[in-house]
Amino acid sequence: MNFTYKNPTLIEFGKGKIANLKNLIPKDRTILFLYGGGSIKRNGIYEQVIQALQNHSFVEFSGVEPNPTKETLDKAVLFARENNVDFILAVGGGSVIDGSKYIASSFHYDGDGWDILENKYIPKKALDIGVVLTLAATGSESNSGAVITKKQTKEKRFFGSPFTYPSFAILDPDVLKSLDDRQIVNGLIDSFVHVCEQYLTINHGCLVQDRYSEALLLSILELMQTFDKKDDLWYANLMWSANQALNGLIGTGVPQDWATHFIGHELSGLYGIDHARTLAIIQPNLLRELLDEKSQKLLQMGKNVFAMQTDDVNKVIDKIESLYLSLGVNLKLSSYTDDKNIAQKVIELLHKHGFDRFGINRTVSKDTVEKIIKRSL
Repeated sequence: MNFTYKNPTLIEFGKGKIANLKNLIPKDRTILFLYGGGSIKRNGIYEQVIQALQNHSFVEFSGVEPNPTKETLDKAVLFARENNVDFILAVGGGSVIDGSKYIASSFHYDGDGWDILENKYIPKKALDIGVVLTLAATGSESNSGAVITKKQTKEKRFFGSPFTYPSFAILDPDVLKSLDDRQIVNGLIDSFVHVCEQYLTINHGCLVQDRYSEALLLSILELMQTFDKKDDLWYANLMWSANQALNGLIGTGVPQDWATHFIGHELSGLYGIDHARTLAIIQPNLLRELLDEKSQKLLQMGKNVFAMQTDDVNKVIDKIESLYLSLGVNLKLSSYTDDKNIAQKVIELLHKHGFDRFGINRTVSKDTVEKIIKRSL
């Protein structure tokens, strides 16, 4: 249990907190106000931000798409340079926030920003970032990671940097009320799988991390089971659960997996499937293929999260799968694409990205991926 842990992001949580923007960003900064497709103009968030920034200097860049693309973000980098910005305010969900991290890291680099995703360039500095969160899912508002898509090649890559932690994040649960059910369901699944990637690993004896993870899984489980009874506290609990699932704390000092995410990223990049839905499709079938090495933690999860009295690991996996089905998620890949060569394309991209053997014990090989995809069709 040797580790160093630091999370520098200030969290402002609660109703009406967007107004605090006026005090969180110094008046002498030139701000890039970054957002997505315009939903913030329909739900009142845009007006709240503009009101808070009335005494600040800012320029706007919109159009950051779900699964943010290098192509769009490169335009934002040029726009930021042309306007001499020195602060990015990302107003949106994980895609906009991830995009802000790419922009912030590429701003001072003369080469192709994609070099950062391929580890050809390691940023030494980045623009400061602030966040107004509008979708609870990824935890990107208080972690250093980002996932970016290269549209030209249908690649989806991850990067992280100590310079890309947002300096602050405003989490107002009221903003979630304008989201449709699909987005809320995606947030629940994304958060749940984030915890699983750090929990369903090996018996390591780190009690605090295990108990924290189980508390989060129990919280998200309760939210899934009360989906039709959403009130103010429900939304607040979702927003905080999603944040805590991936702010770095529960994975500190313990082994982590992320195999489900690596496969899911390739599916999302190839076919444009919602990130959370790729996780829901892949995770149960990955667990079935890795039954032996996952059995101890799955049985622990069955007992401590689902209150199951069973020695049958498959019943625990079935329970996880039933949660996703109960939320109306289609778990068949063939429902999202008619491509007959899914496995081969995913394997080729994983190889290109250096993932020939991965997972907690590096036992996920191309043969394993092929079997997982076959189960998922």
